[in-house]
This record gives sequence, C-alpha cells and structure tokens, in this order.
Amino acid sequence: MTYISLSVTDVAIGAILIVANGLLSFGLGLKLERTLVIATLRMVVQLTLVGYVLTAVFNVASPWWTGAIALVMIIFAGYEVAARQDRRLKGVWSYGLGATAMTFSSTLVTVLALTTQIGPDLWYDPQYTIPLLGMILGNSMTGIALGLSTLTSGVARDRVAIEAQLCLGANRWQACGQMIRAAIRTGMMPMINAMAAAGLVSLPGMMTGQILAGVPPTEAVRYQILIMFLIVGATGIGVLMTVFGGLAYLTDSRHRLRLDRLQPARMG
Repeated sequence: MTYISLSVTDVAIGAILIVANGLLSFGLGLKLERTLVIATLRMVVQLTLVGYVLTAVFNVASPWWTGAIALVMIIFAGYEVAARQDRRLKGVWSYGLGATAMTFSSTLVTVLALTTQIGPDLWYDPQYTIPLLGMILGNSMTGIALGLSTLTSGVARDRVAIEAQLCLGANRWQACGQMIRAAIRTGMMPMINAMAAAGLVSLPGMMTGQILAGVPPTEAVRYQILIMFLIVGATGIGVLMTVFGGLAYLTDSRHRLRLDRLQPARMG
C-alpha cells in the first residue's frame, strides 16, 4: 500500500484557490474577504493542532486520552447545536438536550461498530475510535440541530392551532403530531439524500481518502457503506430523542403548551 505525501508547498499551491476567491469577492463587492481569511486561518490552525494531538494520542493508545478527546468533541458539538437554533430552549436545556442526545446515540453506535464489525485489538484504539466518532458525531449534529430548530420554530408558529386541539381534548403528542413528524423528517433528510447520492453523484470523503491512501476501491466501498449505516442510525436515534425531549420540555404534565420555556427568535 502506497500513498502520496504532500509537502507544505503542495498545500500552499492549493491556497491559491482561496486567494482567487478573495479577489473575486473584492472585485464583486461581496465583502466576504475578511470572513474567508478568518475561516481559512482557523481551519489551518485547528487542523494542524489536531494533527499533532492525534499523533500523540495514537502513540499512547490510552482509553483515558481517547475518552478525553471524545468528550471535547461532544462538548463542541453540543455548542454547535445550540448555536444553530433560531429559538433556543431556556436554561440548561438549550445546550443539554442536543448534547445528551448526541452523546447517547453517537457513543452507542460507535461502541457497537468497534466491538462488532471493525473489531480492533483494543476497542478504544484512538486510530479507529476518534475518526469514527468524529464522522458519526458531525453528521448526527446536523440532523439534531435541524430537527430541534424545526420543532421549536413550528410550535411557536402554530401555537394557536396546537392550543385549539388541546382545548378540544387532544393530548400534547396528538396536538403536535404533525410538528413531530415534520421535525423528524427534516432532521433525517440530509442523511437520506446523502445515501441516495453516494456513488453516482458524489464519492464520500472517507471513501475518497482511503482510495487516495492506497486502499483497494472495493474495500473502501465496504467501509463507506458501513459508515453510512452507522451515521444514519445515530442520526435517527439522536433526532428522535431531541424532538420528543424538546416537546416534553415545551409542554407540561397537564398537556399545556409552555412557550415561556422558549426564548424569543433572534433578530436578523
């Protein structure tokens, strides 16, 4: 197995495309130059640091260091879910609901894969655990954020209709049934679309990386199919937990709508 090593010069040549985009933004008056520069610098610094950290962690192969890296990933993913909401839940639920759902679903699916299908000598081997968890966590984060955003925005928008059904004797699950289904569909749709397009429209990142690293295409395909199954499974579990948990928080035991537990929509 061989792979082509990239030098700093090779990467710098690729940066010419970023410069071209910056010049295009300046020429068209898009005012994206500053944002593009900041995003580029952040990406380079973050990925470079991650590379050194992972190299050290891979050499140690300690369950404690693997767990610490996983915890940091989950903490930042939970923050991203909360930050992507137009209407946030009040209190610790704003952060805790999405983080809890991601922790449970991503950890469950990752451990399942490591102890059954992949089966490294050490199930916590960071060479397998961290990249696998990262892919699952990143994709489930998107689904959970979309599902929760759809739920909170929809409940606030359709408040009158939901309360009318509650007054007519429906419980909170019946009154918000359409909203629940819409939120779950929205959260799951990106991964369903990704599965449908994989192979014919796009070559997923993991498969492309393995092929570039010299792995036979048929082996890379099997890994990619497994990863897609794992991601969809974790996303489904996480979205279900988040949507039902969010609705439970936005209602009470007497099946009353509690929009006082929801922050106002952000302006702009």
